[in-house]
Amino acid sequence: MSAFDPDYKNARVRPSPNHGERKDGRKPDMLILHYTGMPSASAALDWLCTEESQVSSHYFVDEEGVVTQLLPESVRGWHAGQSSWKGETDINSASIGIEIANPGHPAGSPPFEEAQIEAVIPLCRDIIARRGIPAERVLAHSDVAPMRKQDPGEKFPWDRLHKEGIGHWVEPLPVGGGRFFQEGDAGEPVEALQTMLALYGYDVQVDGIFSAGTAAAIRAFQRHFRPARVDGIADASTIGTLHQLLTALPTVA
Repeated sequence: MSAFDPDYKNARVRPSPNHGERKDGRKPDMLILHYTGMPSASAALDWLCTEESQVSSHYFVDEEGVVTQLLPESVRGWHAGQSSWKGETDINSASIGIEIANPGHPAGSPPFEEAQIEAVIPLCRDIIARRGIPAERVLAHSDVAPMRKQDPGEKFPWDRLHKEGIGHWVEPLPVGGGRFFQEGDAGEPVEALQTMLALYGYDVQVDGIFSAGTAAAIRAFQRHFRPARVDGIADASTIGTLHQLLTALPTVA
């Protein structure tokens, strides 16, 4: 791709060759946040801009908070891979992707740099305002691909972003005792839990069997909305927080 004018005025431009057309002219109404999962920001940026990688994102934020736009928002980036949300499976056509330089879980999940979060907040706010992206469609890569991905992980400050008008959030219920469900369990309560996850958007089979897929969706939910403990077990805190999030969703007229 040749040089282009940035959609975000505070971004520098470094074109990536990895892109395509959005399917059927799909307008993006989702924002997907990632971490790079690589040891250095420079290596991650080079990888996103190398044809060999076959991956890309629209934006890249390094540890110092420098924002680089790799693709115009009008084109389809290759950042989400095999993924799903609310039954839609071509998430790349539906979304704008932001990669945040952080080595992630392989490196022990180090915290994000303050300069990065200070840069991500206005970037997200700008995209959301221009594209009219609903709060509940600002998501983690792990939300749309829970069996494959963990990013941006439980260290990402979703609560802070929400205070700045970004994303859907309720204060998570404290971790405690009470009844819980885990992999191998089955029955109507598990089916009810799966129904709640699916209503929110997660790709789970509603069959009353707490499978590996259900556990993965629970872990993804916990990473985003109940990060105090990420274990794939649906305890009272997890279920209660999910119920509150569903209750807080906007009502469609």
